[in-house]
Amino acid sequence: MESSSSFSRQMKHQVFLSFRGEDTRLNFTSHLLKALKDTGLNVFFDEDTSERGEQISPALSNAIMASNLSIIILSKDYASSKSCLAEVSCIMDCRRTRRQIVLPIFYHVDPSDVRNLGGSFKASFNDHESKSLDQAQRWKKAFAKVGKLKGWHIEGGKFDRPETKYIKDIVEYVTKKLMNNKSSTAFEELVGIDYQKKTILKLINQKDCRVIGLWGMAGIGKTTLANVVYNEISSEFKSCWFLQNVREKIQKQGMESLRNNFLSKLLNQEIDILTPSIGSTIIRERLNNKKVIVVIDDVDDPDLIDYLGVKHFGDGSKIILISRDRQVLKNGGADKIYKVNKLNEKSSLQLFSTFAFKQLNPTANFRDLSNQFVRYAQGNPLALKVLGSKLYTKSRKEWESEMDRLKEYGQPKISQILRSSFDELDELDKNLFLDIACFFKGKYKKEVEDILCSLYNGAVCGISNLVDKCLLDIIHFQDMLEEDLRQFHPAFAAKPQLRLTSASAAKPRLRQTSASAAKLPLICQQSASAAKPLIISMHAILEEMGKGIIRQEAIGIGNCSRLWSPNDVYQMLRYNKGTESIKGIKLDMSQIDNLKLSPTIFENMQNLRFIHFYFPRKFGECWNKRLLADQVDIVSLPDELRYLCWEYYPFKSLSSSFNPKNLVVLKLLHGDMEQLWNGDNHQDLVSLKEIDLFDCKNLRKIPNLLGAINLKSLCCRGCESLVELPCLTHLASLKIFDFDGCHNLKKIPEIPSHFRYLDLEGTRIEEVPDSIEHLIGLTQLQLSNSRVKNVSNNISKLESLTDLDLSHCPISKFPEIPKSLCRLNLSRTQIEHVSLSSDYVSNLQGLDMSGSSIQKLQCNISLSGSGKIPTIYVPSSILWFKSLRNLRMNHCKSLKLLLDLPPHIWLLDAHDCTSLKKVSFIQQHGFLGGAYELCMMFSNCINLNQDSIDSIEANAMFKIGSIAEKWRPQNIFGPRRSVCCFPGTEISASKFESQNVYSSLTLKIAPNVCGKRRFLAFAICLVADLTHCSGFKELELTCEYQLTVSSCSDGGGGYEKFKSVYDGGSLSEWKCMGDHVLILFQKDMVKEDKNYEEATFEFYIRRYSYNEEGEKICLHDFKVKKCGVHVFYVDAKSDTDATEKRLAGNKRSFSHDGEEGDGGLKD
Repeated sequence: MESSSSFSRQMKHQVFLSFRGEDTRLNFTSHLLKALKDTGLNVFFDEDTSERGEQISPALSNAIMASNLSIIILSKDYASSKSCLAEVSCIMDCRRTRRQIVLPIFYHVDPSDVRNLGGSFKASFNDHESKSLDQAQRWKKAFAKVGKLKGWHIEGGKFDRPETKYIKDIVEYVTKKLMNNKSSTAFEELVGIDYQKKTILKLINQKDCRVIGLWGMAGIGKTTLANVVYNEISSEFKSCWFLQNVREKIQKQGMESLRNNFLSKLLNQEIDILTPSIGSTIIRERLNNKKVIVVIDDVDDPDLIDYLGVKHFGDGSKIILISRDRQVLKNGGADKIYKVNKLNEKSSLQLFSTFAFKQLNPTANFRDLSNQFVRYAQGNPLALKVLGSKLYTKSRKEWESEMDRLKEYGQPKISQILRSSFDELDELDKNLFLDIACFFKGKYKKEVEDILCSLYNGAVCGISNLVDKCLLDIIHFQDMLEEDLRQFHPAFAAKPQLRLTSASAAKPRLRQTSASAAKLPLICQQSASAAKPLIISMHAILEEMGKGIIRQEAIGIGNCSRLWSPNDVYQMLRYNKGTESIKGIKLDMSQIDNLKLSPTIFENMQNLRFIHFYFPRKFGECWNKRLLADQVDIVSLPDELRYLCWEYYPFKSLSSSFNPKNLVVLKLLHGDMEQLWNGDNHQDLVSLKEIDLFDCKNLRKIPNLLGAINLKSLCCRGCESLVELPCLTHLASLKIFDFDGCHNLKKIPEIPSHFRYLDLEGTRIEEVPDSIEHLIGLTQLQLSNSRVKNVSNNISKLESLTDLDLSHCPISKFPEIPKSLCRLNLSRTQIEHVSLSSDYVSNLQGLDMSGSSIQKLQCNISLSGSGKIPTIYVPSSILWFKSLRNLRMNHCKSLKLLLDLPPHIWLLDAHDCTSLKKVSFIQQHGFLGGAYELCMMFSNCINLNQDSIDSIEANAMFKIGSIAEKWRPQNIFGPRRSVCCFPGTEISASKFESQNVYSSLTLKIAPNVCGKRRFLAFAICLVADLTHCSGFKELELTCEYQLTVSSCSDGGGGYEKFKSVYDGGSLSEWKCMGDHVLILFQKDMVKEDKNYEEATFEFYIRRYSYNEEGEKICLHDFKVKKCGVHVFYVDAKSDTDATEKRLAGNKRSFSHDGEEGDGGLKD
């Protein structure tokens, strides 16, 4: 028999398709064939539609044998065809003799009917046997074997997925199988590890990488991955050995016996060493002469590596160590440590299905439950195998019962395997693990460290140990939040524009983030949020294991050290069963009925350190408090509390008997308290690091907090009754100070001078006092929607201030601003006069004047007009500074003139300036790149004169020409695209010499007479009625174009097709009315000239949205009335030439007609 590697070189076809023509030729099979061919696969597809009898032709037989993979589409009448059965028999023979990959697709048939020859197949085989066909028994045997293979089950019907999705999955699977055909490992071991295998092989090929560590939690697939790699490359080494279950073998036979057996296998001779080290010179020399590959599985002792003599192996040897403990691998001398990743959701579902259904996909009526089990397993292959095997052939009711059981108790078989990692921990790490499993999963790492450090010495080191042992994970908050979004609404995963920013991810409580996410873009969010906060994460199976351990420790609710089950906590609170054994309580209040609390409910819980009463994070959910005061104003709390988080706290204050000396975190969101405690006698707050009183609408005052010297965060956002604050300048550790939405706060509080961000949006503050000058570290000041009328001139002394937001304030006089200012928001203010010296605008990058009453901006910008709605004039000396990037003038209904604007401005938004008549730009040279996108929006500016339109068009073409000139294939910087929009029905003939009505045109490419390398850059212009455009964000503008090669070229003609899609995701949401002209460009519309002679274009403008399943749907197809194209011919330049040109300074002039003076860019 030929080896698979030698045979694979003789393969003629990659895929052979076997199908019943009458059933599927014109539907599923043809669609699958096209998809396979579109990926570049060579597919054998029999075009003959006639029945060929019980013998297949030699050509067909050879085609099967010359294929790497066969797909058998088993449809209802497949077995009625003798030629189809003959193909199956031949295919299964090739599977046995040539290790051919066989993939069955059960198309509208039950896989069990194929395995058992039932259903319609029974009648077909009875018919064959009645005709005494010699091949019938062989066909039956081969057919039944096909039914036992894992494949795809396409049931059809309204509950099943669309066939297009199945085809996409099948093609992806086939491609991966063909790429990994060298390995003979069982299928279930290969699911989802292709990429990881390639990564390990790359490490093995590195000369400086001798010892490779595979690290990961139990069941994640470390041994499987090592086995796949070992099988693939072991033949390249003189000696090889896979030493499995080292920990278990050492326990059974000891290290000495293990080493002797290990060395005996490698040296092919009985070895008996009795000393701690390998003292024999001969043995060391023999090992040194061998190039070996060794896998040592389940290592828990770093000394074992030296004990086994790994350092004596010869040059080129590779050692793969497998461990659940990263520190063991580090100490064991691993050159590289690779963390084995969990399976993604798609691979997880596939692996789960192979055990739960014995096929590659779940059946339609079990898909929802399958997804639940996959989410529970969180990509752990062991869990997927165990759960899938347990559920095989079970009813839907049994599946639902098993899921309920998992949520409460976990899976014993999986937990037993993982338990060994816990049992090896010391007492401190065990307590840390149990606390995190019950209370701290999903919380900020820093917050958890602060709390646990107040409970245990060495908690930070302990958390690190748990991470090393794969019992914990540390992830970014962004990742956790997006995972929550996918679970709450799967459609989120399909919408790329919903990728969250750090601004919206500033806090973990989703109900609090909506306000901050909606703030104006000129003011950046708190700098702390940009630091990508880290979150403590734990696999759900480990979490359930930890909770199971606690259940086993105690009998009865009151004797349990930690409580988290809503039913258990409810029973304990209702019947007052609390004891000193209880250390922590966590309660999801959405899962209980209303309950009145006794004032002494916590008195017997002297050791209670953790209270977390909360409602789950759900979008759009509003909750009512469930824990109520029982005719009392207060409830006593134990002094051992470190963490108190009680949402909808029902009392007016904290108990006067409570001593918060140990309290680290205090969170009373949506609470009823009027004050934290009576008077200011609670000064023992040295441990306190966070206070969060979000949305406590009755809160009137904050205590002086004199003892809270370590306080880092104080949040009173939405405390509408809060009138004033005490002096807080002594809080040297304070970093977060949030009083957004405190509508009755009338004075700017005294805060530490180092503070960088001050958010007083929506307050009743009427004045910024002289004392503002003491905030020398302030970089961002947010005063939008406040009542500020006067701002002290001392604000100009803030040399670090970069962002100032005064939008929607009744300010009528603006003081001097610091020269450091980069972003200034004056939108919808009553300021009429602003005085800015030329020195103070040198750093200004963003200016928002939309909807304001401004009349005059002195020195660099002067504005004049009458009435409250601005009329603006900008003279020639104005705005000519290179720092300005963004200018927002939208909805200035009386804006008439915008003159001599800088040509290099990135964003100019003048949407809906219906009185705007004249726009001009100053001399167009020295264009500065750097922005991702260049945008000029003059939509709905219906009174623009023709000179202004010409000027706007010229500036748009100047920017596109500048991008094209600087374009290099390897250049990833600079603008990637440009868009310009203004009302109109005509395309400039001087700017776009190639034009046509409707949505397509053909143009001739100018011959490359110089014969030098050049590029073609295409700028496009479209006219369309955008009345039905509810916002540019929903628009998608598509250009499909074909470039035809000259028949005189070396290749003798031909053509290439391209597609460029311009989505409006980053553009405004302004609505447009009537016909508009769009000038567009993207860098993917720059192509190297391959002696092209003609270009053909087709344009589409569509409005898209997403349905609940996350699928993209077209809402409106806009008619393109006219189109035009301009070609920039760009001479290719070397990097040296480009650098010299930049150093010399680019002084070329670019005229409106597209010509230039120095020959770099030609039209």
